[in-house]
Amino acid sequence: MSATAVRLPVDLHVDEHELLRRWHEQHDEDARRALIERMMPLVRSLARRYANRGEPLDDLEQVGCVGLIKAVDRFDLDRQLRFSTFAVPTILGEIKRHFRDRAWSVRVSRGLQELNARVVREVDRLSTKLGRSPTIEDLAKATSSTPEQVLEALQGAHAYSTVPLEETIGDDDEPVARLGEEDPAFLVAEERIELAIAMRTLSERERRIVLLRFFAGLTQREIAERVGISQMHVSRLLRRALERMGGTLGAGPPPAGA
Repeated sequence: MSATAVRLPVDLHVDEHELLRRWHEQHDEDARRALIERMMPLVRSLARRYANRGEPLDDLEQVGCVGLIKAVDRFDLDRQLRFSTFAVPTILGEIKRHFRDRAWSVRVSRGLQELNARVVREVDRLSTKLGRSPTIEDLAKATSSTPEQVLEALQGAHAYSTVPLEETIGDDDEPVARLGEEDPAFLVAEERIELAIAMRTLSERERRIVLLRFFAGLTQREIAERVGISQMHVSRLLRRALERMGGTLGAGPPPAGA
């Protein structure tokens, strides 16, 4: 006659550590299920912190439940730690990962998403510290990145949410879809790609000077003050950069007034 393992029913008053012990040492599925059900109010409480951020609360609770299950399965019985202390950061980490990986309407690289989050934090911190809005250079220094990377991260933030085409706007309830028109930028899309390739032939300082001159609209004197070199040096670097870019683009001489 073969012996059959008999599991005792889970007592509602059994503490969390005992349920964890029964799951990890005896593979008691009932104990695991009871612990998860017992901790669900904690999951709901944590999920409500992120409500009204574009994701349904039910979805956030489900994601939080995944984090809870991971916490149950990964908990180390030998650690002198309350389970809830271990579970909270695991659940929150799962919810935050959901926002980072899924909530963006247009796919943006994880590195860019993380940089955008750092930039947003630094904007608040530096605004208070400096008593003014921080410049791109301030944010680049604070986040250990380049001005170009900060600009790219700020532009990437627009991919976080989109407006449905059927949504109405304005006093006349005009659907967004009817407001569309041909984007003039399509006509220069190829030129912009070629320009990006040409920019990659420049050194980091040359790229910065070109961006400050032609995208930020600074004068050579203002660039010299910003970069910390003489105006004559700025002029030489700018002309050399434009000549190199012109060779890549197959263009003519640099524009007048550069």
